[in-house]
Amino acid sequence: MCRCITGEVLDVIVDLRPESATFGKYLSVILNEINKKQLFIPHGFAHGYLVLSEIAIFAYKCDQYYAPSFDAGIKFDDDTLGIDWILPKADMIISNKDLQLPSFADHKPYVV
Repeated sequence: MCRCITGEVLDVIVDLRPESATFGKYLSVILNEINKKQLFIPHGFAHGYLVLSEIAIFAYKCDQYYAPSFDAGIKFDDDTLGIDWILPKADMIISNKDLQLPSFADHKPYVV
């Protein structure tokens, strides 16, 4: 479960379950302190977010402890996914780790 306590973020999830009718599709939601929306991320979905305000306090709950061996991701600007991140890439601050992520086509399949 994710929410933005202060500020505003664009929160995005992508279905990574190969047998799903929505495999490779994404959902994006703006979370902020005004609309007080929350987003639940089910198992089998990738999750990313972009801070849209000058500052943001973003909170989330997990059902497991962090396991580095399961740390993975997908290139945020993958053309196959076509995610509208609202901001131009030139205006984003992107970590070196995120710049090294594989494409959607090259990511490791989700395994239950």
